[in-house]
Amino acid sequence: MDEAEATHTFPKQLFKKMGEQAFLCPRYPLEMGGGGDKITECIMVEELCRVNVGIAGSLMVQSGLATDPIYRHGTEEQKERFLLPAIKGEKIGAFGLTEPDVGSDSAAIKTKAVRSGDDYIINGTKMFITNGPICDYVVVAAYTDPTRRGEGINLFIVEKGTPGFTVSRKLDKVGNCSAETGELVFEDCRVPAENMIGEKEGGGFAQLADTLISGRITYGARCTGTGQAAYELTAKYAQERIQFGKPITKYQINRFRIAEMAMYLDVMRSYTYRVARLYDQGRKVRKESSMVKLFTAEILQKILNDAMQIHGGYGYMMEYPIQRFWRDGRLFTITEGTSEIQHLVIAKEIGL
Repeated sequence: MDEAEATHTFPKQLFKKMGEQAFLCPRYPLEMGGGGDKITECIMVEELCRVNVGIAGSLMVQSGLATDPIYRHGTEEQKERFLLPAIKGEKIGAFGLTEPDVGSDSAAIKTKAVRSGDDYIINGTKMFITNGPICDYVVVAAYTDPTRRGEGINLFIVEKGTPGFTVSRKLDKVGNCSAETGELVFEDCRVPAENMIGEKEGGGFAQLADTLISGRITYGARCTGTGQAAYELTAKYAQERIQFGKPITKYQINRFRIAEMAMYLDVMRSYTYRVARLYDQGRKVRKESSMVKLFTAEILQKILNDAMQIHGGYGYMMEYPIQRFWRDGRLFTITEGTSEIQHLVIAKEIGL
């Protein structure tokens, strides 16, 4: 773990090891090599984030964004070629939606896929792509019909080594350092038409929405695990740190802050599991999934800020692990739908 953080590299052997134990993509059916439900995935993500948030992030992409569209909308051939090997850890997946000039407004992407015989020719650039530098394939969002905003998008599976597909650079981040993130460039990249996800042109925006709903629930577990690690480190430190002749837990302000951490974590975990259960039951949880991500990501910022404050000067030192969780967790109000976007989704769902 320390080596992965220091070198900004993901230990790729984890994909195969976790796949062999059915831990890599646990929410897919047992017969496919998974564990069977969303709650199982949330438990796994929470426990991984207690140890290393960056490593958990790479594995989350594998179990969600890079595989969910294929599982839900892919052909049997696509599942055989990409999904099953991904579940087993034999192939590493990535998901390409965000672009250099396009973030929250995903319908504004500029990447295009033009039909040419039995192929599509893809041109465009994708930014901030987790697993991009190490992936064996990437699910790419591109317009097949730019005249239909949003509705004209399709998803394509682009394999590593395809002419015209390059990783232009690996990105250096302030946190989540062990998750490798890159910029992907597609220049006249010819992809077989059979690699398009879905039966016809268009409809990719709805496929994206399905995938993001699941991912936002997972973020509840990611935030909870990160907060749990910060809480445990802070409670231990506060009991050992002596000031004015007694442990700083004896001062009411610190006791109350740590008590609030425990309370918030219980609520975060309970609500995440509740919505995960509804998702497993096939219920519509677009509103609830955004509530999970918004609430847990924002409350996590308070937990992390209080944890850093209690650690004092030592918390700002690289030798103390609390700074890593503080840096890692700051991303969660931004990625996979900012907190502002979650507000908009919730407002729309309640009729405002």
